[in-house]
Amino acid sequence: MGIEVYGELINAAVSARNNAYIPYSGFAVGAAVLTEDGNIYSGCNIENSSYGATVCAERTAIFKAVSEGETGISAIAVCGGPKSIGIEQYCMPCGICRQVLAEFAAKDAQVIVARSLDDYKVFAIDELLPCAFKL
Repeated sequence: MGIEVYGELINAAVSARNNAYIPYSGFAVGAAVLTEDGNIYSGCNIENSSYGATVCAERTAIFKAVSEGETGISAIAVCGGPKSIGIEQYCMPCGICRQVLAEFAAKDAQVIVARSLDDYKVFAIDELLPCAFKL
C-alpha cells in the first residue's frame, strides 16, 4: 500500500471529522476504512447524552462498510482532537474499536493514525491488539 492510498484515506478521515457530533466532549474524530474490494467508507464519532450510546468514528466507518456487504478491511486511517484546536496529536483507536477492527481486518491490515498528510504513523492491527479475542 502506497503513500497515495494513505493520503486518500487520511483526506477522507479529515473530511469525516468535520461531521462529528460532539456536543459533550468537543473531541472530533474522523476515520476512513479501505476494504479489500478497494472501496473507502468514512465515519465520524457521534456522541449521545447517554454516554454508552456514543459511537466512535472507527466503528461508524467499519459498520458502514459491513452494512454494504464488505467485511474485509485492508486499512483504516484515524485523526482527531479537540474541535477548537484541530489535529495536534495522534488519535489512537480505543479498545472496543481495536477489537472490532480485529473482527473485520485482514491479517496484514494497516492502522494509520494521522496528524496531517505529512505526519502519520502506521501500525499493524496485531501491534495494537495482541492476542485479540477471536472465535
